[in-house]
Amino acid sequence: QLQASGGGLVQAGGSLRLSCAASGRTFSSYAMGWFRQAPGKEREFVAAISWSGGNTYYADSVKGRLTISRDNAKNTVYLQMNSLKPEDTAVYYCAAHPSFNLIRVVTEVDYWGQGTQVTVSS
Repeated sequence: QLQASGGGLVQAGGSLRLSCAASGRTFSSYAMGWFRQAPGKEREFVAAISWSGGNTYYADSVKGRLTISRDNAKNTVYLQMNSLKPEDTAVYYCAAHPSFNLIRVVTEVDYWGQGTQVTVSS
């Protein structure tokens, strides 16, 4: 129901834009988020956006470099990734939850998309 795309290989300092398209149902009333999981590490929260797009929240490690946005008409959420670092290398997952306050908690997520690989070379 959530299809993530846009990952790839990029050099440090480069940019990527991830997309997460919903199908089968509308998520316009849900908070949406992005998580990532690096090899050997736990899945971690990256960014969240409220259903209206009026509120956003970021992990400290990505503030100022990554920007989350959404287009409810297209049932799609985006993650613009700039100034990428090798430590951003991970599989990125989109997620949905009715609550903006809970979307950042990995154990609370109701819906997960399949991951998209982001690899940043040094």
